[in-house]
Amino acid sequence: MLDDTLKTQLQSYLQRVNQPFELVASLANPGAPTDDDVQVQQLLADIVQASDGKISARFDGDNARKPSFSLVRPNGPALNLTFAGLPLGHEFTSLVLALLWTGGHPPKVEADVIEQIKGLNGDFNFEVYMSLSCHNCPDVVQALSLMAVLNPRIKTTVIEGGMFQDEVNERQIMAVPSTFLNGAPFGSGRMLVEEIVAKIDTGAADKDAAKLSAKDPYEVLIVGGGPAGAAAAVYAARKGIRVGVAAERFGGQTNDTMAIENYISVLETDGPKFAAALEAQVRHYGVDIMNLQRAAKLVPATTEGGLVEVHLDNGGVLKSRSVILSTGARWRNVNCPGEDQYRNKGVAYCPHCDGPLFKGKRVAVIGGGNSGVEAAIDLAGIVAHVTLIEFADQLKADAVLVNKLKSLPNVTIHVNAQTTEITGDGEKVNGLSYKDRATDEVHHVELHGVFVQIGLVPNTEWLKGTLNLSRFGEIEVDAKGHTNVPGVFAAGDCTTVPYKQIVIAAGDGSKAALSAFDHLIRTPVAA
Repeated sequence: MLDDTLKTQLQSYLQRVNQPFELVASLANPGAPTDDDVQVQQLLADIVQASDGKISARFDGDNARKPSFSLVRPNGPALNLTFAGLPLGHEFTSLVLALLWTGGHPPKVEADVIEQIKGLNGDFNFEVYMSLSCHNCPDVVQALSLMAVLNPRIKTTVIEGGMFQDEVNERQIMAVPSTFLNGAPFGSGRMLVEEIVAKIDTGAADKDAAKLSAKDPYEVLIVGGGPAGAAAAVYAARKGIRVGVAAERFGGQTNDTMAIENYISVLETDGPKFAAALEAQVRHYGVDIMNLQRAAKLVPATTEGGLVEVHLDNGGVLKSRSVILSTGARWRNVNCPGEDQYRNKGVAYCPHCDGPLFKGKRVAVIGGGNSGVEAAIDLAGIVAHVTLIEFADQLKADAVLVNKLKSLPNVTIHVNAQTTEITGDGEKVNGLSYKDRATDEVHHVELHGVFVQIGLVPNTEWLKGTLNLSRFGEIEVDAKGHTNVPGVFAAGDCTTVPYKQIVIAAGDGSKAALSAFDHLIRTPVAA
């Protein structure tokens, strides 16, 4: 099941297990194991062998989902954690962490979050559907696995959608990760453990807001934790001043990027790894990171050298002598009928995450730039057919990508085409309508899914009326990252700087931090 490299890595990790436990497998046909049964048996055998006797396995489980296996502590606290299917691919790390936590190895999570999980009062039965190619799924899988390990009243079942396709179809799951709580939909998409806990812990938001408002003022406060925000934090912290970062999700858009091959000095990495490295470096410099915080309002200083305020969605207020805005951007919507109605019911924005759910089906990609064409090429290897819709009269992607796309036999390209509606049966997508812009003739294509890849929109709505914004909503900055408000700087994809690239955002974040420090040393502190 596991290759020699993974076996060696697994053996190294499992040396940290200090409390023996067992894996209890439930097989579809124990007498004559199915192919899926055999894979689960082999995976468990590899784990047992790598654990040097600390982990055992048996195959007499009676879980309703088969094949599956549960982690059981015969002599320890109750544990309700089950993996249905094979947690390999991107989920192999999730499996290893679950084994370590069950075996007594401490998680790398803030102590107050651990206590909050242990103190949750209620019975919570989580089911999370994932795909092995989804790079957003591990965050949710690991969060819910940890919660099950820490609190015996929390039950978590991790379900590989590819192996339980009938169940996926029955529940009409068309995007992963997809999470259910006590049988009802709970969340779709990436969530961190703090976010999940806050969602089920009533009163947590008020307590969090009070704690944030009580913080002392910063000298540099950064709003946004993508490459620009992380670089700004590192450069500012190295000046020996008090720095804070309020981020909706640290790493920003890089969390949704599969392959990064153009960041200088890094030959190749993926988005989640890159985002984790950003956060690790920022933490190394002692920066106060406030994750899962959405900014709602910016209040400029009323006097020279006074404090700028950032009001948060939860009611908290942060204060600082200077502020760097690096809120980034998000996927642009088509804004046609049906898009909102069928979001996560056939309308998707991440081909890497959700593509496997459409195996053997017909899908469309809206957008003919690099992102759209790359998505179409990726999907063509999974689905039955891809229809690409581009508004302009020609594809805008790099020639090498366009040539590759045109060479694929199961791809149809429509240029000069305007998407007019995403159609469905009331529950899920069944097609897409587009208008030929040359003839005004409307066509309809029968589909199971639509992937939107038409660029980005800056996250700056909350700044309207406070800062100068371009007609595209970007924050207007000069060559040094200054905005029109004294003490407020901006960097990255939310600004008017051209070319939205990771390396450019990081450079601009560093520049904004240097400008902020220059502002601090030249501006007297207000009384």
